[in-house]
Amino acid sequence: MKKIFRLKDLDCANCAAKMERHIKKIDGVNDASVNFLTQKMTVDADEGRFEEIMDEVVRLCRKVEPDCVIVR
Repeated sequence: MKKIFRLKDLDCANCAAKMERHIKKIDGVNDASVNFLTQKMTVDADEGRFEEIMDEVVRLCRKVEPDCVIVR
């Protein structure tokens, strides 16, 4: 399942790259991209575990960029 999410308050391209790297390492994630310019994140992950995976994505993103909000 592939979904696109809007990001709020993503402050730098380096943080976006870190977030993308960490998300891709999550078990069940097929692919991910975080675009600083468009403030969007795309996550392609197992459909049966998508909500569980997204909870982990949110947790990881908060570690990298505490002010960033993923609009679900």
